[in-house]
Amino acid sequence: MPIHDRQLAQLTTAYQHIYLSPHLDDAALSCGGSIARYATAGAPVLVVNVCSGALSPAAHLSPFAHLLHERWGLPAAEAVARRLHEDAVALETLGADRLQLDLLDAIYRMPEHYTDDATLFGMLADDDPLAAQLSDQLVALAARFPEAVFYAPLGVGHHVDHQAVYAAARTLHQHGMRLAFYEDFPYVTRAGALAQRLDELGGQASFTPVVTAIDDTLVRKIAAIEAYASQLGVLFGDQLTMAQAVRAYAATVPPDTGSFGERIWTS
Repeated sequence: MPIHDRQLAQLTTAYQHIYLSPHLDDAALSCGGSIARYATAGAPVLVVNVCSGALSPAAHLSPFAHLLHERWGLPAAEAVARRLHEDAVALETLGADRLQLDLLDAIYRMPEHYTDDATLFGMLADDDPLAAQLSDQLVALAARFPEAVFYAPLGVGHHVDHQAVYAAARTLHQHGMRLAFYEDFPYVTRAGALAQRLDELGGQASFTPVVTAIDDTLVRKIAAIEAYASQLGVLFGDQLTMAQAVRAYAATVPPDTGSFGERIWTS
């Protein structure tokens, strides 16, 4: 049974793979096949859900936050709790443990700045505190699990939370940690999105691609993503379209042996 903790001190497993998930679905969406493969092989996996904090019931929600809750089909008072439940089911399917951080999603963290889709997928606000808030926690994680590989989003698609997690993860290089970056799915499926992001980060020559075969775990990845019922309509429309999109993209990055893969980038 996967472990779901809120405190670093509660973690006792010697994790070999640690995935930084900006939101309660990103790790499964982008890396679910690899997570399931490692877990099945007996290599413990931890998913760190970064923006999994909840506002107090009395907090004021912006019109944009209300709009997103409507898109998700979730009452504002239950949105985070329901998404945490979805995540627990998904990670149990993949066989990964979970660490929840009490950091806030952009729509709750800076409602006065991130007011629509354009700003949510635009420039990270100069005074956005997320990267700094996360950096100290990542340093503590790295000290606790010095042998682990840390996986962070590349920031393809420019969601501001993904950009902030990428920036914070870069601090791990200063501590000699092993770091890799995953392709943000489904944003990476947009024509030119990956090349654009790699160019912003110094060009493809600055990174080395590594593809993991997920033929044996693709079905589990799709099943895990299905658990995020509140997000399927927004991201894909329905379950069938999601499954087709997952399979189609995995087929565009085939491994040396196999037909379906997930790609990470090291630098």
